[in-house]
Amino acid sequence: MDSTDGVIDLIHLADGQGTGGHGVAVRVLGRSQPGVLFGHDFLECEIVVAAEPLDAVFPVTLLPEDLEDWEDTLAALESGRSALWLDSGRTPSLTLEPDGHGRMSVSVHDGPASGVTVTVPLSALPTGWADEQRALLARVRDAYHQEVAETSPGTYVWRRTVDT
Repeated sequence: MDSTDGVIDLIHLADGQGTGGHGVAVRVLGRSQPGVLFGHDFLECEIVVAAEPLDAVFPVTLLPEDLEDWEDTLAALESGRSALWLDSGRTPSLTLEPDGHGRMSVSVHDGPASGVTVTVPLSALPTGWADEQRALLARVRDAYHQEVAETSPGTYVWRRTVDT
């Protein structure tokens, strides 16, 4: 689900080859407010759900802490536990439920906007799927590293002025 137009996948969970063709991805489209201190490190994204005959896209803005939360969510999933990601109420949320047999159910709940919940069963996740997700996370962090620091509540500066 990666493309050449600057879009980077943060998450790409899909059925293995030769199965149902269902998938859920979170695509990073770019910075929310490039060059603006408060919004520069926020990422404009979309949650993309593909499950024949349904295709759905949910817009979402991710904060730097959401990436940290995704890393924690991956650890929970890898240990076989269900997890909820983006549960702040400000964005659509994802509930991920592995079944211990290489399958996972992913639900996207768009509570803040439409109230719609879409659940996609993923069968036959490829071996090493968690490592692939970590590699995607690392790629997003490399492309969109944090450039703003909050020096005190509500006070932001460019990191290059803090780090030098």
